[in-house]
Amino acid sequence: MVSPEFLITSLVVVLMPGTGVLFTVATGLFTGKRASIFAAAGCTLGIVPSMLASVFGLAAIFHTSVLVYQTVKYFGVVYLLYLAWSMWRSSSPLVVEKKQTETRLINIVMKGFLINILNPKLSIFFLAFLPQFVSHQAQQPVLNMLVLGATFMLMTLGVFILYGLAASHFSGLIVRSEKVSIVIQKVFAGSFAALGLKLALTERI
Repeated sequence: MVSPEFLITSLVVVLMPGTGVLFTVATGLFTGKRASIFAAAGCTLGIVPSMLASVFGLAAIFHTSVLVYQTVKYFGVVYLLYLAWSMWRSSSPLVVEKKQTETRLINIVMKGFLINILNPKLSIFFLAFLPQFVSHQAQQPVLNMLVLGATFMLMTLGVFILYGLAASHFSGLIVRSEKVSIVIQKVFAGSFAALGLKLALTERI
């Protein structure tokens, strides 16, 4: 049901830097190891609605309705620009917090969730991606697609956690230099803004 070709293709897709990777790495650098795991979980949870929508055919609405697609897309653009503005405004010498409150960790999960759920191209991606790995002779194609989607999510979670943990190991080096920590925060802010503008200029598939 889960072919080696699917696993290899999925791994390549998951490893490609995007908003989820950027958010998880930024969280690992600026907030710490534990927070980066919650960021990875939030980004992975944000895949669930798109995956389910694709499996049950709802993503076709994005493909046919300009209004629905544009509405979701621009909500995503605004949110990415908001993240960029927040990070730019709060740029300061980096201090990695040893303890995170439950509320703060939940907020990190919600941010990661919103980053992915407000990207309409994710639903269209799954609509085009998953069926390619389901046999035309499959007796339960929906179940097969759900298994493939779940596998993709687990790979996403694992890779994102590794990205976040790797980033958290470098946070100590960044903390030692106030100038470097401020510059890096501004670079991440600029990256979120760039991804937001890229999404705004992206047309439907």
